[in-house]
Amino acid sequence: MNQTVDAAVHEHVHRDDVGAKIGMWLFLFTELILFGGMFLVYAVYRFTYRDFFALASKELDVFIGLINTLVLLTSSLTMAMSITALRRGSKNLSLTFIFLTIFFALLFLVNKYFEWSAKFHHGLFPGSNELLTLPRGEIVYFGLYYVMTGLHALHVIIGLIILVFMFFYVKSGKVNQDYYIMLENSGLYWHLVDIIWIFLFPLFYLIH
Repeated sequence: MNQTVDAAVHEHVHRDDVGAKIGMWLFLFTELILFGGMFLVYAVYRFTYRDFFALASKELDVFIGLINTLVLLTSSLTMAMSITALRRGSKNLSLTFIFLTIFFALLFLVNKYFEWSAKFHHGLFPGSNELLTLPRGEIVYFGLYYVMTGLHALHVIIGLIILVFMFFYVKSGKVNQDYYIMLENSGLYWHLVDIIWIFLFPLFYLIH
């Protein structure tokens, strides 16, 4: 009798996990459509203002962009390792890797804050008098830069909030070795954030 009940509960949990994972993939697909549309707009303007885009990109700090790229790549690794650790029953190790992922997310945002602050200090922000004196191609470049990297930063913030919840869920045992689909879905979202930046970095920082 008990075995029958356990089997039924396991089957129910398995179906819930499959449904949650499918739902997450559908959500990620809508995110790809959103950014895909922006990449298409970027491609059109890049073709139209090729020389101006190359000139404007020199205003960006490639070193900071590279550091942020390495930070996000490392954070994806720690995120994956946190899931693996939890599946193997190493709760404390999983918490450590989640904490590291949160740290890298904060580091990315801090770097982005200083980068944007430098641009604002030099008057290179939408609507500024300095930016409006530049050729239209450069104005378009910085408009796309702020919109696309700003939207990506918003996703990083959302991911950071999710990771904080995951840390406490794992710590409390709500997410555990037997039920880790929430952590897996959080990992999928974070990998998406990483992948989007991998495209943004060369498009805005390396085109010159």
